[in-house]
Amino acid sequence: MSETLSEDLHPQPSSDPDAAVLTTDSLPVLDLRAAADPATAQEFRDMLREATHDYGFFYLVGHGIDPALTERIIAVSREFFALPEADKLEIENVTSPHFRGYTRVGGERTQGQVDWREQIDIGPERPAVPAGPDVPDYWILQGPNLWPTALPEVRETLEEWNATLAELSTRLLAEWAESLGQPRDVFDATFADAPATLTKIVRYPGRVEGGTAQGVGWHNDSGVLTLLLVEPGKRGLQVERHGQPMDAPPLEGALIVNIGEMLEWATDGYLKATNHRVLAPEPGTDRISVPYFHNPALDAVFPRLTLPAELAAQAPGVTLDEANPILGVYGENALKSRLRAHPDVVAAHHPHLA
Repeated sequence: MSETLSEDLHPQPSSDPDAAVLTTDSLPVLDLRAAADPATAQEFRDMLREATHDYGFFYLVGHGIDPALTERIIAVSREFFALPEADKLEIENVTSPHFRGYTRVGGERTQGQVDWREQIDIGPERPAVPAGPDVPDYWILQGPNLWPTALPEVRETLEEWNATLAELSTRLLAEWAESLGQPRDVFDATFADAPATLTKIVRYPGRVEGGTAQGVGWHNDSGVLTLLLVEPGKRGLQVERHGQPMDAPPLEGALIVNIGEMLEWATDGYLKATNHRVLAPEPGTDRISVPYFHNPALDAVFPRLTLPAELAAQAPGVTLDEANPILGVYGENALKSRLRAHPDVVAAHHPHLA
């Protein structure tokens, strides 16, 4: 059921967005149905731990999501991006102090470079937190969403999708906990009160002559784990592997799962938040993807686990990067990413944080 997975400290990949060198490796494929069978549950947990120690990414099949729901997500995403520009700009994110709503093509940055994509950012539907001298800055990330009046199906479909993915993520975290020698509920407390999940509906347009090849640049995810739905047959995602970009094309019926910086923090680097990027599609084509980010409450201090000795011996420590430190309070970790990605929102609503 499994292959031998080697240790890898994931060196920084080439910064060239057109780099053609790819590893011949491929992501592991895990079947969640094995976790429900006592005869194969331990093998599934071992594979889950090893895959995210080594790759940081894997394909998840057997997840039980209704294919009709995934088809509906892709369809409503395409309907939104096909709306007239005025209908999309009705919910433009520069009008939201909470970084919600629509970002036009070129409106987001990764490592200071423009990303060639348009998207909607959708979080939990909660009231804004009033600012105050004792209120941490990261509370600006909580607030209401912006929903397109021209297409109410966006809200209906995304709320069903988010509930489905939250339940699946909770189950996966329990399997991870047990695979790391922890109680199955070790992470539950950080999600119990107002988890700060986030979903993006993303369209990558085809690249244009003289334009960037960066759909989204090299980065790690700031949260706990990400479940990614990619339009069938649409390539572009690359994962850093042995210092080189490795293609991670969509696999029929699978979600692509990767861990974020909070799980690296929790395991002292035994699990790694792996660099990844998306290349802009070929001219005349485009690509829809829907990443769901499973994140704890903004004020949650993520636990530092005491790993079994044999795992702790393989934990090299949390990645040290002065330009992008990993912080234990989730809201602080999330805010630094949003401030870098959306300088226009910062300028409009939070100039004191620029």
